[in-house]
Amino acid sequence: MTMGDVELDITGMTCASCATRIERKLNRLPGVEATVNYATGKARVRGDDVDPAALIATVESAGYQAALPAPPVADAPDDGTEPVDLELVSLRRRLLISAALSVPVALMSMIPALQFEYWQWLALTLTAPVAVWGAWPFHRAAAINARHGAATMDTLISVGVTAAFGWSLFALFFGGAGVPGMTMTFTLIGAPQAGGDEIYLEVAALVTVFLLAGRYAEARARKSSSEALRALLELGARDAVRLVDGVEQCIPVDQLAVGDTVLVRPGEKIPSDGLVVDGSSAVDASMLTGESVPVEVGVGSRVVGATVNVGGRLVVEITRVGADTELARMRRLMEDAQTGKARVQRLADRVSAVFVPVVILLSIAAFVGWMIAGGSLELAFTAAVATLIIACPCALGLATPTALLVGTGRGSQMGILIRGPQVLEQTHDVDVIVLDKTGTVTTGTMAVSAVRPAPGVSGEELLASAAAAVESGSEHPVARAVVAEVGAVAPADTFDSRAGLGVQGMVGGSLVVAGRPSWLQEQWGIRVDDNLQQEAGALADGGATVVAVGRDGSPLGLIAVADTVKPTSVEAIARFRALGMTPVLLTGDNDGAARHIAAQVGIDEVRSGVTPAGKLDAVRRLQEQGHTVAMVGDGVNDAAALAAADLGIAMGGGTDAAIAASDITVVSGDLLVVADAVRLARRTLRTIKGNLFWAFAYNVAAIPVAMAGLLNPLVAAAAMALSSVFVVTNSLRLRGFRPIPSSSSAVADDARTPARL
Repeated sequence: MTMGDVELDITGMTCASCATRIERKLNRLPGVEATVNYATGKARVRGDDVDPAALIATVESAGYQAALPAPPVADAPDDGTEPVDLELVSLRRRLLISAALSVPVALMSMIPALQFEYWQWLALTLTAPVAVWGAWPFHRAAAINARHGAATMDTLISVGVTAAFGWSLFALFFGGAGVPGMTMTFTLIGAPQAGGDEIYLEVAALVTVFLLAGRYAEARARKSSSEALRALLELGARDAVRLVDGVEQCIPVDQLAVGDTVLVRPGEKIPSDGLVVDGSSAVDASMLTGESVPVEVGVGSRVVGATVNVGGRLVVEITRVGADTELARMRRLMEDAQTGKARVQRLADRVSAVFVPVVILLSIAAFVGWMIAGGSLELAFTAAVATLIIACPCALGLATPTALLVGTGRGSQMGILIRGPQVLEQTHDVDVIVLDKTGTVTTGTMAVSAVRPAPGVSGEELLASAAAAVESGSEHPVARAVVAEVGAVAPADTFDSRAGLGVQGMVGGSLVVAGRPSWLQEQWGIRVDDNLQQEAGALADGGATVVAVGRDGSPLGLIAVADTVKPTSVEAIARFRALGMTPVLLTGDNDGAARHIAAQVGIDEVRSGVTPAGKLDAVRRLQEQGHTVAMVGDGVNDAAALAAADLGIAMGGGTDAAIAASDITVVSGDLLVVADAVRLARRTLRTIKGNLFWAFAYNVAAIPVAMAGLLNPLVAAAAMALSSVFVVTNSLRLRGFRPIPSSSSAVADDARTPARL
């Protein structure tokens, strides 16, 4: 967390209106920009010279509690048990006791056969603890907010339960409801009856039980949907074996420093990010990337902390520790995503802020209206209480946070890191996806693409006996590609390099030279025949680097080395099209190389020879043409374009600058996962919109019905609780999101009409 960026843990919030109220209070402080998330119980505050003490005091002045997050305990014992959630325990106990007391009250009130002579007084005895102690969280929150001149969803609940219980007390002690032999029947709708002879004890009791059940379900859902983040925090290794002058030292991971060398045995977690300096193995990175196949690593390979060494012994030099590691970066991205708010959520917050006062006025209007219209006191009271209860917009406050928590959590399990909720809205309208070439569409690693021996020379003689032997002494990417094609090779007896031209050396008593064709001709008088020259021109036009090889003054042939297309790029491009996005290849390479790669993967639109500034201009031109642009890249030269694009997607193996400028990070660097990231983001957005539609439609449809006296308060309470459960359950469906198998191209559920450039 940087200076001017403060996170607070907020307690005491009971609904989205509470979060909105705290957010308003914090944003009134000079130079402060605050976001409060009810689902995560956190506030993120940005500003210059932010004073945490002032922020905490402001939250407390609003009637809630705030504290800075407790620092992690590095040496906390792990006994395999989960920490106890006191909120869940308290809610469960309150719910179970209230339900046990309320069931007899409900049965007696609804079934006349169970109504013995003084049943109503037993009902009162059982209901009183429920209406007072069971509903205490609602009463307490309503009282706190009332002291601060605010009304929240708890106000509606508290007023409704208190009104039902208070009316019942009045009817029992001062009306005709307390007489021996009084009977009642249950109705779904209000009906003109003698108000002084009716009691609402079952309403006060069961409304409390239904709402406690809804709140318990919400708390369970928030806990469940945050499991991915908690699991992510627990992925890292706890201990490391540091090598000091060949001596092994077992130390806590937090004592590692950059430059330390650690030993990782088979089956152990790599303690932190680093480079392999000795040994070779396979590393299981599925916990970070979602890839099930272990990755082969050797000397010089980059490894990430928390991944598991499943093969041989590795010695790793640590390059990143603590907050700079890949795991820590993933955690920050997830926390940012789950704390921020999208435009749709801000709309819901504004509605919640004015909804409660409006509902109270509507409840009063329903009561007064029925009295003026000549309805009975009982019917007017029924309409007023039902309006208060049915209108509680709990579902409205849960619609976005729960879906966002589940969606980003599922993304992290797949190696997809979504930076913030606004990203979800950006994915919906994307119709052009701009792709960097090297490291994005291609592997970024040179490999031999063609071997063209001269007449009378075999391919093995050209490649293994001559070129690989002399190139084995060079560290140039082209030389490494040639050697990798052959594998084990005996090095040249002597070696010399000419920067930018080629190499030479003695191999088996013969002088072998390899390099630019022009260098071989001008320096050594070695010239390939016309057919090979024409083929060299064609290979170069296709983006390959052509190496000519000669021995003792005679040509041996040509070797072409080129960047290779990633195995999944062709299918990924097809999926982009099916998702309604037109792919555009944007690269600094020459036009021939760019078009050769584009043809291989099925991209029609190519922009080649562009500088980093040119990439930025290209993105902006597409936006000026009315397109919503996604940009995928991995290098420093892509960072500006990634930041300018409507949706920036960074490949996980890329530079920090590219990842910092992006909205989504794909840890594995696989283009197929980019398509899955877009699908997941769109699916999450659709879930949020579905939740919001349900919440809005539910209240709009139900409030007039309740005001008309057509809804029993008991039914209203059950319906309101079920609406919250529906929203939470609908959000949890995102946990079942699955990537499309690589052999399939079925993306019909997310298909959109492709754009035309």
